[in-house]
Amino acid sequence: MSKESVFIGSIDQGTTSTRFIIYDKSARPIGSHQVEFTQFYPEAGWVEHDPMEILESVRVCIAKAIDKGTAEGYNVDSGLMAVGVTNQRETTLMWSKSTGLPLYNAIVWMDARTSSICRRLEKDLPGGRTHFAETCGLPISTYFSATKLLWLIENVDAVRQAIKSGDALFGTVDSWLIWNLTGGVNNGLHVTDVTNASRTMLMNLKTLDWDEPTLKTLGIPAEILPKIVSNSEIIGNIATGWPIPGIPISGCLGDQHAAMVGQACRKGEAKSTYGTGAFILINTGAEAVQSQHGLLTTLAFKLGPGALPNYALEGSIAISGAAVQWLRDSLGIIRSASEIEDLALQVDSTGGVYFVPAFNGLFAPWWRDDARGVCIGITRFTNKSHIARAVLESMCFQVKDVLDSMQKDVGMKGEGKSDKGEFLLRVDGGATVNNLLMQIQADLLGNAVVRPADIETTALGAAYAAGLAVGVWKEDEIFSSSEKAKNLTVFRPILDQELRKKKVDSWCKAVSRAFDLADLAP
Repeated sequence: MSKESVFIGSIDQGTTSTRFIIYDKSARPIGSHQVEFTQFYPEAGWVEHDPMEILESVRVCIAKAIDKGTAEGYNVDSGLMAVGVTNQRETTLMWSKSTGLPLYNAIVWMDARTSSICRRLEKDLPGGRTHFAETCGLPISTYFSATKLLWLIENVDAVRQAIKSGDALFGTVDSWLIWNLTGGVNNGLHVTDVTNASRTMLMNLKTLDWDEPTLKTLGIPAEILPKIVSNSEIIGNIATGWPIPGIPISGCLGDQHAAMVGQACRKGEAKSTYGTGAFILINTGAEAVQSQHGLLTTLAFKLGPGALPNYALEGSIAISGAAVQWLRDSLGIIRSASEIEDLALQVDSTGGVYFVPAFNGLFAPWWRDDARGVCIGITRFTNKSHIARAVLESMCFQVKDVLDSMQKDVGMKGEGKSDKGEFLLRVDGGATVNNLLMQIQADLLGNAVVRPADIETTALGAAYAAGLAVGVWKEDEIFSSSEKAKNLTVFRPILDQELRKKKVDSWCKAVSRAFDLADLAP
């Protein structure tokens, strides 16, 4: 007799790896598999993925996770009710409707090749950098899909020809996956969800549809765009040729929005996800708050076709865990990411070293694509432990910069505080297993940091959205605070307030040194 009878699957397609996690009705993971895939860096500041390799990674993860769950005695084959999809956002793809093949590699969200397009738009449009902000909530930036799409149209012959012949499809990673999962060239469904669409610069935040004046201004044809759906509804069934044919796809969210659902963030509550980058979102409820301090206005989630949308303010940080990967892969200071904690613990401070990981510029709240990475305060006393600790601190300083901006925009009021009236930052993502990182974060914020037992809340959020659509869970179950309070780890600040202020002032000085360095490259 199998242990459980109802399961929900979650495809979590991230920037450096793909995973498939199977959850039981109690939202416990019972089987999972993860695969890393290739990062391509054709030029300085450029980052690409192979769309076909991403598809294959999804296929492998689904099959292996089901095998693992079955080996543990779970009857996954007969009990899998639905699948949710969550993905790296903004990463931009163009492919052929007739062949199903990509017309170019996927241009990744952190890719900075479109800086000249951004400068041109800022110069030509009357509203400058914030010309579209009132409509879409976003500044003109290399970060968002629209500028990447313009680059593809302007620079890739195959893209221009496919658009001209009516054979081109545009999408973020969710669209690419769902189109292929539901049949591809055999009537695959060309859709995206409201959260991913909100990151393109092309969706109107009020109507939750593509904004015609924006499309006209940018010269983007509407016929290449996917249909926008909610985060929790039956989109379509998985086609034959995949490991789980016939299973409905009933949830889809961009990764940071999925983490908000996985963390059960209600109005006034904030979370920070530490992955390749770091992403801090606060749920602003029914109000789309326009930031005056360098943050993005975006969708939090819309859990059903008839559900009211929740909005969010977001601070996006381009390089967080990617700086640890850089220490491992480019400098060889560590052999695995997990080694950084022990290395950093060999010293009790950075010895005055500050590291600003502006590898491709800085995102929120600075928005400086002319910034480049700097490491300052180095002396003969400095060793690799100081550098490692400075990298961890850089991740936490950047989160503090964003939370300070959020404080100015909306304050930290209401449900986001504990019974004692303190602000609690919910954290998740792979890097949060690092206890030193979490303690540094609490120290630099001067606030408590709360880590859940299951730190993979992105995959969990997509599973919740999918399960909600097929009746496995109800919304009040997902957002039940009593259930979420179980097995939390809380990190409280111990750093002296005066020392905190001195460190923050030094960090800001280091950040200012990173500006206007893009022209150093030959």
